[in-house]
Amino acid sequence: MNIKKFVKQATAVTFTTALLAGGGTSVFAQGKDSVVYKEDYGISHITRFDMLKIPEQQQSEQFKVPQFDASTIKNISTAKGYDQYGNLIDLDVWDSWPLQNADGTVANYNGYEIVFALAGDPARGWDTFIHMLYKKVGDNSFDAWKSAGRVFKDTDKNVPNDPILNLQGEEWSGSATLTSDGEVRLFYTNRHGWDPAHGFFGKQTLTTAQLNLSEPDANTLKVDGVEDYKSVFDGDGKIYQNVNQSFGGGDYSDNHTLRDPHYVEDNGRKYLVFEANTGTEVGYQGDDSFFNKVYYGGSNKFFENEKDKLLVSPKKSLASLANGALGIIELNDDYTLKTVMKPLIASNLVTDEIERANVFQKNGKWYLFTDSRGSKMTIDGIGAKDVYMLGYISDSLTGPYKPLNDSGLVLQMDLDPRDVTWSYSHFAIPQADSNNVVITSYMTNRGLYPEHRSTFAPSFVVNIKGDKTSVVKDSILEQGQLTIK
Repeated sequence: MNIKKFVKQATAVTFTTALLAGGGTSVFAQGKDSVVYKEDYGISHITRFDMLKIPEQQQSEQFKVPQFDASTIKNISTAKGYDQYGNLIDLDVWDSWPLQNADGTVANYNGYEIVFALAGDPARGWDTFIHMLYKKVGDNSFDAWKSAGRVFKDTDKNVPNDPILNLQGEEWSGSATLTSDGEVRLFYTNRHGWDPAHGFFGKQTLTTAQLNLSEPDANTLKVDGVEDYKSVFDGDGKIYQNVNQSFGGGDYSDNHTLRDPHYVEDNGRKYLVFEANTGTEVGYQGDDSFFNKVYYGGSNKFFENEKDKLLVSPKKSLASLANGALGIIELNDDYTLKTVMKPLIASNLVTDEIERANVFQKNGKWYLFTDSRGSKMTIDGIGAKDVYMLGYISDSLTGPYKPLNDSGLVLQMDLDPRDVTWSYSHFAIPQADSNNVVITSYMTNRGLYPEHRSTFAPSFVVNIKGDKTSVVKDSILEQGQLTIK
């Protein structure tokens, strides 16, 4: 038994009992020192002190996602699919990720650059599956992108002895790597359907497969099937929250995440970094969180003032459930689970959702990025329209991580979600022999317009110098452009 944890829980129970017995404010004043604690669980944290710097910081052009000309934005004309009646339609295309080398740079697959993306029918939000797009290396024109269609057939998931994969309902975001032997290895999120009456709670599972590609002619790539298709990790409960902990009790107010696996290698070892929530042994959700100084950062005075404000805030319940994390697991050479490791960073009391995990090494430092929405945060001054890419730096893959730009802010955008040029899911792609990264994202929310589809946003450039970043002025590139060489 964890004695320290037991004592804290027992103290909190005694404190709560006293309040219920009528102790009121005086009991709180007498008992607050006994329930306050300082525990980092051996991981890094996105603190309230750092996040409260962002509302002022984000006014600077250094962090602003560029403004784009709506009249120039095109749909991806080759992204086609079928509606529920079998009619050929233009698809929405949103979260995307390139085929990458082990160091994060864009891979060259037989003269092609490849992107995997979520795509689906604009009229059916649950129609969410991975498609493959590609173009010739060196041709950065938007019209060069071709679609190979869906990666998986509906029957591919019927793998023997993998009941989690067999019940897949949707395919969510991930990553892809070109292996040392020239194979395309895809990682993504298997998402089950939502039907609580029958025991389905949108379970998310990190999943992988090898894709077999062919070239029918000199200008075409084709998915010729998949192999080694399997589930990898669905949460252990102790280090990473699982779906039953979130929803098994019938309360659906939690925001459970276990998705967006990003493949990375370090010293020949294989890892997945992913979006998650903390489990019971590394700082779980709940009202105890309000009394952990580590989650606040700053001085003792800041902690006391911020805690007292948060305890009477309309966002108190949201903060209590907030235990977002960027997790990490080590893989065996056959891409099965080897070791469940502690999170790289967590966002207790700040937000339950830090998405699109992305990490790479540059100039001897490790850079960790994540996307998040202000509407799911608990920070004064951050609004519902704000969306962010946050970033952190470390000397090693496993941390500890410190915020870039003193707060973690790298990118901010606050357009109306109905604006055609609204963008999200920003993803930093390192460039070989450069301190610049290319930022890709998607543009236009799903299903809003009869003529506009969700599509690749114009890419742009961010410069990295040590622990500082800045958007490069006048650096807007073509829609979906991956490289600047």
